[in-house]
Amino acid sequence: MQRTYKTGSRPGRQSQGMSTETLTDHAGRRPVRFDTKIAVLLRDDLETWQRLNVTAFLVSGLGTRLPELIGEPYADADDTPYLPMFRQPVLVFEGSKEVLTAAHAKALGRALPRAVFTADLFATGHDADNRAAVRAVAAAELDLVGLAVHGPRNAVDKVLKDARMHA
Repeated sequence: MQRTYKTGSRPGRQSQGMSTETLTDHAGRRPVRFDTKIAVLLRDDLETWQRLNVTAFLVSGLGTRLPELIGEPYADADDTPYLPMFRQPVLVFEGSKEVLTAAHAKALGRALPRAVFTADLFATGHDADNRAAVRAVAAAELDLVGLAVHGPRNAVDKVLKDARMHA
């Protein structure tokens, strides 16, 4: 039986592919199919802590520039409030340095909203130094370790053409 992030393993359940056209949630409802996609592309040679750190930084950039991506605040049964999060899934991909460089160029060419994380940022200590490190390098010369993009599904798919889902 296939186990995915959308469909857990349950007795008597048939294996389903990852098409959002056929997947259902645990209540039997069809999930929403979004017209847009949020994706993070990470360089495949990063340490685990780096992957997590880069992903967190990158998606924070998308949320600040695209407030329509953010849903409503959460609350538990005790009415304890929690911050809102993205309204749609964030898909995480990986690829070589070359794949990341090509994806960056495609995202720029399509003028997609994007956030970048360069190798230099691992050595900085705060936001001003981060921005200065990126500012010091031309776009084509950035030593990218991560890229987040948002846009129409087909445009994001083309940007991520040679990337693979993060394992």
